[in-house]
Amino acid sequence: MQLCPAQAGTATIGRTWPIAEPDAMAEIEARAARQPVDMARNFGPRANWSAMQAASLGITTQARTRSVVPFYTLDFDVKLPDGTMLYPKGYTFNPLTYVSLPQRLVVVHPRDLGWAIRTARPTDFILLTAGDALALGERVGRPLFILEERVKDRLGLTVAPVVVAQAGQRLLLTEVPPSRQPQQVAR
Repeated sequence: MQLCPAQAGTATIGRTWPIAEPDAMAEIEARAARQPVDMARNFGPRANWSAMQAASLGITTQARTRSVVPFYTLDFDVKLPDGTMLYPKGYTFNPLTYVSLPQRLVVVHPRDLGWAIRTARPTDFILLTAGDALALGERVGRPLFILEERVKDRLGLTVAPVVVAQAGQRLLLTEVPPSRQPQQVAR
């Protein structure tokens, strides 16, 4: 069997015009260049930024597994381009009927980060209930994220550590107390 390099040509079909819009990257670079060098100082320490504040949780005291069905209710009508109603405001559905969650969420307090690193698969998301996720992530060599209040509320989270995984059309929440942490949660 002989391999041949692929070759292709391009052609222009129809009328063309020069691009009228400015280059987006050039605009971003130009605007960034006009900012003061010490601009970061105006924002204060990253730990004080509201966007970096994690939702707090209690500490897991007993092993428990529970399930959540993440129903969602539309707060607006969904219509097709021709105006035909597809889903009315108030329609309730389970997103897990249509999509799957390919990774787990491992939610921990910073003190349990070592356990989370050992327990989490490479594709899992580790969410922190406090601390600087960026700095800790750099230190452990893995992306870390903050637990947002809306995720906490949506899943009904009250304690950590907890591992959230999809099981069919439900989410299983496995709460792991510190005394059980040396054991691996089912991978």
